[in-house]
Amino acid sequence: MGVTVIDDLAIASDLLITAKAGVRNLAVAITETATPSVKKLLRRELDHAIDLHDKIAQYMIKNEMYHAYDLDEQMQHDLEKADNALDLLKK
Repeated sequence: MGVTVIDDLAIASDLLITAKAGVRNLAVAITETATPSVKKLLRRELDHAIDLHDKIAQYMIKNEMYHAYDLDEQMQHDLEKADNALDLLKK
């Protein structure tokens, strides 16, 4: 049985994707509700979700896990991670 390797990048990336889905889901929920008090609650939660997403993204940028402002660098980074993943499959 092989060893599963989960590094900080994998964890942070999954967290960022999950946070983004939370933002999206809350935005949809706001458009689906008619109750003012529920809308207010969802808007507050949406603000928190956006803040969380930003904190995760900033952490990843600071630690060179996410290159949001340099597409070429991000693509190179993604290709290297894909190669690493393929190498793990060969072991």
